Amino acid sequence: MTTNKFMSIVAFFVLTIFTACSSLPPKEFAKTAISIGVVVEDLNKSLDFYTNVVGMVPVREFSIDVEKANRMGLSNGESFDIKVLKLENAEQATELKLMSFNNSTNHSDQNYIPEANGIRYMTIFVNSLTPILERIKNNQVETLGETPIMLDENRRFVAIQDPDGNFIEFIGFVNSF
Repeated sequence: MTTNKFMSIVAFFVLTIFTACSSLPPKEFAKTAISIGVVVEDLNKSLDFYTNVVGMVPVREFSIDVEKANRMGLSNGESFDIKVLKLENAEQATELKLMSFNNSTNHSDQNYIPEANGIRYMTIFVNSLTPILERIKNNQVETLGETPIMLDENRRFVAIQDPDGNFIEFIGFVNSF
């Protein structure tokens, strides 16, 4: 095969691949994880709970001033601070964004998920419940129902509530470290 013919074949394949790739629709989402904002009654109390009981790590914090909050449609004349937490400080990890407006929590006295609308609980999958259960005990957080319980022969489940009454489920494998 001559060099010119070989180069023509390579150019054809490169052009075919380029055309096929350029005709694909662009990816809609820039990240595969989402950021969830949670308005809490006491920011420091919730920050302590999510770091010392759940085991999340603070990754950044920022403030929204009054003007920006109004322009963005986020508040009616109130500035606020946001503390961002993740299960681990990884680029694509889901973010929990805690903020407070010093309002009383309206569902902290609820005992079950169906008692209020909105985002009510989160599920966190762990390799082992042992460190979670130790932190729950050390921080004197009560587990819900009869948890921890077995979900099946391989997985255990425990449920707790954060200081504002949001439910947190942990699911972990038995015999994992």
